[in-house]
Amino acid sequence: MAIIGLVGLSCSWVYHYTQKIGVSYAIVYVLLGMAVFAIFPELPWVSPFTKETYAIHLTELMVIIALMTTGLSIDRRFGIKRWANPLMLVSVAMILSIAALAAIGYWWLGFGLASAVLLGAALAPTDPVLASEVQVGPPNSGDDDGVRFALTAEAGMNDGLAFPFTWLAIALAGAAGGGQAVLGEWLAYDVFYRIIAGLIIGYVGGRAVAYVFLRLSQKLGLDRIREGLTAVAATLAVYGVTELAHGYGFIAVFVCALTIRDFERDHKHHREMHAFTTQLERALMAILLLLLGGAVMDGILEPLTWPLIAAGLLIVLVIRPVLAYLALSWTTCSRREKCVISFFGIKGIGSFFYLSFALGEAEFANADTLWALTAFVVLISILVHGLTSSIAMKWLGDRA
Repeated sequence: MAIIGLVGLSCSWVYHYTQKIGVSYAIVYVLLGMAVFAIFPELPWVSPFTKETYAIHLTELMVIIALMTTGLSIDRRFGIKRWANPLMLVSVAMILSIAALAAIGYWWLGFGLASAVLLGAALAPTDPVLASEVQVGPPNSGDDDGVRFALTAEAGMNDGLAFPFTWLAIALAGAAGGGQAVLGEWLAYDVFYRIIAGLIIGYVGGRAVAYVFLRLSQKLGLDRIREGLTAVAATLAVYGVTELAHGYGFIAVFVCALTIRDFERDHKHHREMHAFTTQLERALMAILLLLLGGAVMDGILEPLTWPLIAAGLLIVLVIRPVLAYLALSWTTCSRREKCVISFFGIKGIGSFFYLSFALGEAEFANADTLWALTAFVVLISILVHGLTSSIAMKWLGDRA
């Protein structure tokens, strides 16, 4: 309790000073976690990264809060042309990345087909929360240039759109264990039904929340009921209802956030909700990064071999940048914008969620190796992207 409290108290200070020196606060908390668990080895918290049940719920909460924060921060209305860049990233780049990572897992690392597909599904999605310098700013701040918007919107969308491939890996693992993995059923249920359910429930939920708290409350003279907590409550409600309907809750939360944001766009309550979720997101992220540092000290990286290390570096430094750059070839981005967007395929907590969720649903070979490789990739991403994000934005000519 003392450590959690101290971490919570330090979040704003650490974030402020790391912003000034151009370093991601994620690096600080991972190193702090390593130090804390080295000094107090009897702490039990590292178990969430090796026990799927704990990891699922901790990372699940982190991801949905981040999705609400991300959606509320985006000023641009949805449209195929306006969203062309992130749409290319979550369709062409992400699908090609999943295929490439699955191929590496299967033919190079010797994983079974199910484990190889899970590797791709877990490590293809991106998460710009860990490098705040490349995110858009608060609602109506005007801090949403093409690069920031593309990376933020991509992370919001691909957190849900990678889920069908996680279910494909689970189905393949079930088939290996004697079950039946039918591609037609996967397409009909895990792809089409779950995605559509998430879209519909997210939109309806977002409209309902926005109407009640932005318009109806004003008509009834109840402006005081507008609080930042509204966004968190909406996140949990929409996510829970969608999961009960067996849809994709991640998609529903992001769509809900975009829908709320689109309702009376200049309303000051958007900033209040965004500020509240941002504070909660940073506190949760700091705690999870502390645990990640503890997991490193507890031996989560022990299964790493030189081929796994090489594969991890290839994932972060080659596969994502090359495939994202190719996906953006058909867009109007400048060469510099393409380079920055492509390079910042930041891996984060979502990868741990997909991995722990799948391992909790079916038996996978190489589970320890998957944990080690995923942790290594996230750590490399935190280090590389956390140290270069400020430099990259200056190179791009962004002085914001």
